[in-house]
Amino acid sequence: MQRFLFIIFPLAIVVFFFYEGAFAAKPYNRLIHEKSPYLLQHKDNPIHWYAWGEEALQAARDQNKPIFLSIGYSTCHWCHVLEKESFENEEVAAMLNKSFICIKVDREEHPDVDQFYMNVVQAMTGSGGWPLTVIMTPEKIPVFGGTYFPQNELIKIIGALGSAWIEQPKKIKAVGDTVRKFIEAEDRISTQLVTLDETLMKDFYKKSLISYDEENGGFGLAPKFPPTMKMRLLLRIAQRTGDKYAIKMVRSTLEAMSRGGIYDHLGGGFHRYSTDSIWLVPHFEKMLYDQAALATVYLEGYQVTQNKVFESVARGILNYVLKDMTGPQGGFYSAEDADSEGEEGTFYIWSDAELKKVLTKEEYQKVIKIFGVTPQGNFEMTGENILHLNKGVSWKESSSLEVENISKKLLKIREKRERPFKDDKVLTAWNGLMISAMAKAAQVLQDDKYLRAAQNSTQFIKANLFKNGKLARRYRDSEAKFTASLDDYAYLIQGLIDLYETDFDEEWLTWANILQKKQDELFWDKASGGYFFSEKEGSLLPGRNKKFEDNARPNSNAVSALNLLKLYKFTLHNPYIDKAKTIFTLAGKMMSQSHNAFAQMFIALDFYLDTSKEVVVVGTKQSNEKDAVIGMLRTEFLPNKTVGYISPEFKSSFPVFENKVTAEGRTIVYVCENNVCKFPTEDLNKARQLVKENKEYSLN
Repeated sequence: MQRFLFIIFPLAIVVFFFYEGAFAAKPYNRLIHEKSPYLLQHKDNPIHWYAWGEEALQAARDQNKPIFLSIGYSTCHWCHVLEKESFENEEVAAMLNKSFICIKVDREEHPDVDQFYMNVVQAMTGSGGWPLTVIMTPEKIPVFGGTYFPQNELIKIIGALGSAWIEQPKKIKAVGDTVRKFIEAEDRISTQLVTLDETLMKDFYKKSLISYDEENGGFGLAPKFPPTMKMRLLLRIAQRTGDKYAIKMVRSTLEAMSRGGIYDHLGGGFHRYSTDSIWLVPHFEKMLYDQAALATVYLEGYQVTQNKVFESVARGILNYVLKDMTGPQGGFYSAEDADSEGEEGTFYIWSDAELKKVLTKEEYQKVIKIFGVTPQGNFEMTGENILHLNKGVSWKESSSLEVENISKKLLKIREKRERPFKDDKVLTAWNGLMISAMAKAAQVLQDDKYLRAAQNSTQFIKANLFKNGKLARRYRDSEAKFTASLDDYAYLIQGLIDLYETDFDEEWLTWANILQKKQDELFWDKASGGYFFSEKEGSLLPGRNKKFEDNARPNSNAVSALNLLKLYKFTLHNPYIDKAKTIFTLAGKMMSQSHNAFAQMFIALDFYLDTSKEVVVVGTKQSNEKDAVIGMLRTEFLPNKTVGYISPEFKSSFPVFENKVTAEGRTIVYVCENNVCKFPTEDLNKARQLVKENKEYSLN
């Protein structure tokens, strides 16, 4: 990443500008008209906030003022701190109102705006995060950027830049011109050809061995984020190489996370990340996309190892989502805050005194043994206890009836506390991720309640967030709004494919195909290939990002590559596979240089390089043989395949089903590679053998 933008900082933090003057009465704040929970959290600020849009940008042009852009989200701890320290402060507000047009953005409603300006700030400073603070020209070109600033620093920054805008316009213009060149260069990705073969997988594996924490599980040092995509890739590498150590790395990490405080042992679900290396002390917010990713990797871990702990944790995650994060119409909510009662973690932690008060002596001794409770606590901020499984305590012991009853008792008490704020907006993209996780859980765990949840969310999105052939981004309070980004299409298409492979309702596969063609129309770069993150039409941004690396969620170009490969298996539509190949080519050089950032792209590449299978099952609906075959395909770890099912009387519109027939009520299995089929079989073991045949390689 280029670092030449450092030239702006001598300009930015040089002068302490103190604003003297009478403070006006609290101004009218436009955010009161918004639906975003994050924006509504700021509706009473004394700052003249605008929401992102043409009105704000036109005001900046008309008044010739720089823009103060603040990006965050409703469950962001440091966003709350910044608001309390600075945005509720009359002195800060007066300075901002005098010298800037102030725009507040919910990054979850406008991921295109967030990604664009985060990219620039990371180039400026070498890091990023939220809240994101950007000062830019009326033409939306940044001249300063950073994350959280304490009040005294923020006052210096806005004072200096407010003065510089008037007194040093040539310097401001020079900085803006430099940034503009960076933006223009970022939209042009140079393609350097790299051989796309298993060598890339071997290099990824070697780097994983170096960073693996053998003692505590996971990779690297604190803070530790759950390495969901990396673990899923390691399971695929193990599948094709037979390497047991790859499975060990995944198993130990899944076990360590499930024992730590990062997992909510009472209510289910995972917190955002661990602040330490042992998965004990989390950052307590719970995000929907994390639940989807973690449920998926625990399900795959269960398929590979048959470890019942992984099944239990997957259920714990998904049951939490069903109980606490699902709306009455089936849409999945976005997040729960880390804070309650003004402090982080208050909802989840326990004092030794409280536990002694609410538990019997026998129960208290059991909690000490199982959950690591001590009088001094393990959460340094408060001296209270984060529940976790003590070393030496088995999951079997922790899930005994006695401990289960204690957990229910504590959970009942916890539910009476002030609950963290819940962001109840429904995002198309994040629902797509959870649809996929619920569908896979229905397959692996053979539990229809997860299938119903996936179907309900899908139907909700189709009814409320799909209008005139296009997706919208967000639904809240009966309002669907904002242009969808690439991840809305990519994640939902992935979810629809997984849902089709669960209930075999061709409505989902048909809609996935329709959405893929719309995605190609709106986002594909006709000049050099790959998908832009935002639409060109109607965008207010000065550029369009095209990214291939993962962040907290899987990269949407990488998800799209896998979607394209799978849709090709059903449709035989050649442009799909051509686009997937182009994405790999564009990402190849970066993948060879920075392995960890491209795990999702490696997962897609693994599907492409393997002898991935199209499996078609033909048989009557009420058939034990059919159920046995489909059960095998779902419960065993066979990642590089697509699965379709038709009954003899059904006429499918998808080419993969052509000439796939049966007779006399028999169940026939067709296993094909690139539309070339092996001899069909009725034998379950033969079908398993055919599907398991893959392109093996060595890690040596």
